[in-house]
Amino acid sequence: MATNTTVVADHNAPAVTQILAEFVATHPSKGWSDAVDHEAHRTFLNWLGCAIGASDHAAARAALAAVNMLQPAPQASIAGRKDRVDMASAALINGITSHTFDFDDTHLKTIIHPAGPVASALLPLAEHIGAMGREVIDALVLGIDVACRMGNTVYPEHYDRGWHITGTTGMLGSAAACARLLKLNTQQTAMALGIAASQPIGLREQFGTMTKPFHPGGAARAGLMSALMAKHGFTSSGKALEAPRGWAQVVSSKYNWNEVTDELGKRFEISFNTYKPFACGIVIHPSIDACVQLREQGVKAEDVERIELRVHSLVLELTGKKEPADGLQGKIHVFVEHAIGSVQRPMTDAALEAKFHGMSDVVIGADKTNALLKACWGLGQATDVQALVALTQA
Repeated sequence: MATNTTVVADHNAPAVTQILAEFVATHPSKGWSDAVDHEAHRTFLNWLGCAIGASDHAAARAALAAVNMLQPAPQASIAGRKDRVDMASAALINGITSHTFDFDDTHLKTIIHPAGPVASALLPLAEHIGAMGREVIDALVLGIDVACRMGNTVYPEHYDRGWHITGTTGMLGSAAACARLLKLNTQQTAMALGIAASQPIGLREQFGTMTKPFHPGGAARAGLMSALMAKHGFTSSGKALEAPRGWAQVVSSKYNWNEVTDELGKRFEISFNTYKPFACGIVIHPSIDACVQLREQGVKAEDVERIELRVHSLVLELTGKKEPADGLQGKIHVFVEHAIGSVQRPMTDAALEAKFHGMSDVVIGADKTNALLKACWGLGQATDVQALVALTQA
């Protein structure tokens, strides 16, 4: 027998949906510092390299085979492949490949991988409508800000409950970015956010399977479709993010609205984006970094008798067994407060380019990769994205 239950809710939340919609629709082009703009280019470059690198992975091939059964119109390209599909399907597959190797960007405060859902939808849309490079960069910054601010609002309770926060905030960031690229007004953008709010994608149970990278891909597709639907008059609740039965209060017991409104338009979350030097979950990077440092100090494998790690509890949950059945015993010690790739020890532009080459050269060749890197750094000044897209093709 069904029963009615009373759930504690905030009935006096600020108008978050409208606040973010106005911000996305009206914030000036390049309305931020050169440092933020440079970080946007770094974010795009890192995302594209990851997407190209996994473009022939079994997950990409399986997803593309499923998409082709729908006989999609050839509207947009897939990074690293010759195939052309509809915009939404390109967003899906780009999102999958960008996260397949777990080599993508990370917003450390929330463990969101923000570029996957946002950039994966933006590039196919920009290719199809002929958007300028500056418009893509603007949309990327604003979309990532929406995703990460909403993530800040509900983290960590949302993540601890079992949601994969990249997918469950990514559709909001994707919707915001695509709404900006489509030049939707404030009301239309609010509708896009509302439509996307009903499509949170991703459960942590799926980690370790192909469905984990599906989460940013599904979020990219959902956000793009939300913006396209809003453009054509599809409606949603104007309080979809903050209402008692809206996104934040349904998916989390914590909802700190100040994380959305504080310094909105002045502080940009993309400034706190980081990039992985190692292709695995960010929580294990300090351990890998420690091993690298030990090797640089001349320690050899045969010198090691035992390894002891003092790590965050998430490391044990996400990456391995607490008590391995075997192992050597020994004494060695390195303390890594901030791993390479963190905000405190960021990867340099040169290191990002080397990482890009490592993923892209085997797919499109070194010469094309060099040209593509140049196109990525110059995206903000490009008249369109067509030349860049052409360089991504295998």
